[in-house]
Formats: sequence, C-alpha cells, structure tokens
Amino acid sequence: MIARRNLPVIAGGLLAAPSLARAQNETLRQGFSPSRLDRFAPAMAREIERGSFLGAVALIARNGEVVHHQAYGHQDMARQKPMAQDSIFLLASMTKPLTSVAAMMLVEEGRLSLRDPIVEWMPELRNLVVHTPQGDQPLARPITVQDLLRHSSGFVYGDAAPERIRDLYRQHNIEARNEPLAGDEMLRRLGTIPLAFQPGERFFYSISTDVLGLLLERVAGERLDRLLESRITGPLGMKDTVWWVDDARAPRLAEAPDSDPLKAGMWASYRIRQDQSANSYLKGGAGMVGTSADYHRFCQILVDGGSFEGRRYLSPTTIRYMMSNHMVGMGGTPAASTGPGYGFGLGFGVRLADGMGVAPGSPGDAMWAGAWGTSFTIDRAQNLVGVFMAQGPSNRVRTRMLFKNLVYGSLVDEG
Repeated sequence: MIARRNLPVIAGGLLAAPSLARAQNETLRQGFSPSRLDRFAPAMAREIERGSFLGAVALIARNGEVVHHQAYGHQDMARQKPMAQDSIFLLASMTKPLTSVAAMMLVEEGRLSLRDPIVEWMPELRNLVVHTPQGDQPLARPITVQDLLRHSSGFVYGDAAPERIRDLYRQHNIEARNEPLAGDEMLRRLGTIPLAFQPGERFFYSISTDVLGLLLERVAGERLDRLLESRITGPLGMKDTVWWVDDARAPRLAEAPDSDPLKAGMWASYRIRQDQSANSYLKGGAGMVGTSADYHRFCQILVDGGSFEGRRYLSPTTIRYMMSNHMVGMGGTPAASTGPGYGFGLGFGVRLADGMGVAPGSPGDAMWAGAWGTSFTIDRAQNLVGVFMAQGPSNRVRTRMLFKNLVYGSLVDEG
C-alpha cells in the first residue's frame, strides 16, 4: 500500500505535491511548459557525463518567438570556458540546406531549372559512366539539377561507396580531405570516376551538394561564399555563419571531446581555421560554421513560408515543394540521418507520417543534421523551429533524437 502520510490532504482526496502544483499552474510560453523545458539541463548534464559532448546549445522558437535558448556545459577540453549562446560550431552538412535554398532562388529567377542536365554548366562530367558488376555502362539519362538537390545523382561519399569508387575518390582527393583542391580540377577528376548507380535510381547521401555549389558558382558568375552572403546570410544578419574561423571568432569555437574517435580525422579534413577560398573549392555540402541564433534565423524563413522580417527569400509554393518527398519510386533511405519514417525533399529530410519515426514530430516536418553533432527541425504544422548545437560526432544520432524528444515533450499546448 502506498504511504500517503507525507502528502497534505484536502477534502475529496490528495493535494498535489508543491512541484506538481506549480507545473499545473505555470504560464505556458507559446504552448511550452517552463517546468518541462527545465528537463534540458539534467539531460544535457547526463550526456556530458557519458562523454557525448563537452557542452551544447539548445534553441526553440514557436510562432516566431524564441521560447528557449540555453547553453550547457563547456566549450573547451580544459573546461575553462562555459558554453555560451553565441558559441560557434562546425555546421558540416547543415551547410546543405543553405546551398539548396540558394539554388531554388536561382530557379525562381529562371536562371536554371531542376530538369536541366548539369553538363550544361559542367562539361567536365560529359563522359561519365555507371559502375555495375557487369562492367561500366552508359548513363540512362543525364544527371539533373534535381538529382543534385535530392542526392539521386550517382555520386557518393567515398567512405560509403563500392570499393572501386571509394579508392578512386581517395586517390583523386575528390572530397579535398588530404589537401586543398580547386573546383575546376575537382570536377575534371570527378568526371573520370564512374557513378555508383544510374541517375534517379535511388537516394544515396553524397557530394551532390558540393557539386551543386560549384554549379551555382558557374550559373551566378560568383564564388559560393559571396553568393550565399549576398542572398541569405547577409540579409538575414547571420554574421557568424561563415566558411572559416578567423582569429576574432576563434575564442568562441566549440570543441569536441578528445575521446571521440572521429575527432582527429574530421578536424584535419575540415580545416576551418584556414581561409582556403583562393586555392580550394568551397564545399556547398559541408563547409560552414555558425551559431544557434544565426541558424534559427535561416530556419525561420522556411517555417514562415519564405519570408522573414519583411523580406521575401522564396515563395511559399517553392518552400512547400522543397519540403515534399522527392524520393517517390526511388530506392534508398535517409534513415541513417533522420531515423525511419522520412523521405527526402530538396535539401531536407521530410517526415512522411505520424508513425515510424523514432522521435515525435508532424507529417511534413523537415530536418537535417551535421556530422559534428548539430541538427535542426522545422515543423510547419506547429510553427516550430528547433536548433541543437553540439560537437560530438560519434554520438550525433543519439543526441539529435534526444533533442527532439525534449522539444516535443515540452510542447503541451499544440494550439
């Protein structure tokens, strides 16, 4: 029998414990429970204790209002610098949505079309063939701009490729991991390596967005960093979303734990302390750094239908189109990044239904993440943005799902 003597009694039954009473009577902020948002701190402390990361920053906004923006733990291995709201993180693949939005801006202007073959701007890729067990085969159709946006091009990331293609990617330094590589030379080398599958056959996460960035440079006639700054990061005031960390920003750079087995190799290949724009291609799929507040501003234009603070970036129809599933009829899955239950749109994983996912959300919500441990979710049904910043590559899937559980567990009034 449960002992009740320590709880106050009123007529008709038990009086709620004081903490429960406060939770029941608390004032919600845009549907979020302050007491439930308090769960972030102990959850982050547990992850720090287990070595997932040294610290993190969590940001949640709903209906355009930031309801939670907190930093946890430390920024550095020495644990001398507390994590701050404006700490800077390697975004890795959270660069991809920025490049994808820039591409759709050019589409809206009529400067390119999703159905256009990419060889119109990249003749270096005109002689591509497809690797098969029976030998190399010609392309059944050209690679299109849409293929680059939805990762159905036949390109790969070397580490996930068939052995022959993996070795060729490494030999030719396609991903510029070993040393800088100019964009024109990268495309020339890439044009000598077979595709892993026929264009449009399947989703396969890849360097497609890096190639897209080089394509945008040729279409727009300007370098990718300048293109994104003039169209997205500059107008949005994303002052710390850049391609390399200068001396002024360096003290705010968050570190991953030395114990993370992926840290050393990834740090050597990212080289974000060097300005390589003069001698290496800018990776439209992985190259940028930024802060939680900056990335929230970018996400807000997507949840708000393409506009933010009086400026329009894309039309609502284009946003809806980007966040639709473009994998219908194709093989492959983005589950390694999103978990099950997601398809892929033009730059984002897209939730297909209420069920199947391993974390809550809404049908049509969009998300993506970075290899260093950052992630975001955009839930247009709830007018919700969540941004999570951490540097812990080996635990990135675990922590991005934990973040989503904490976000949706704190949303108690869906409006």
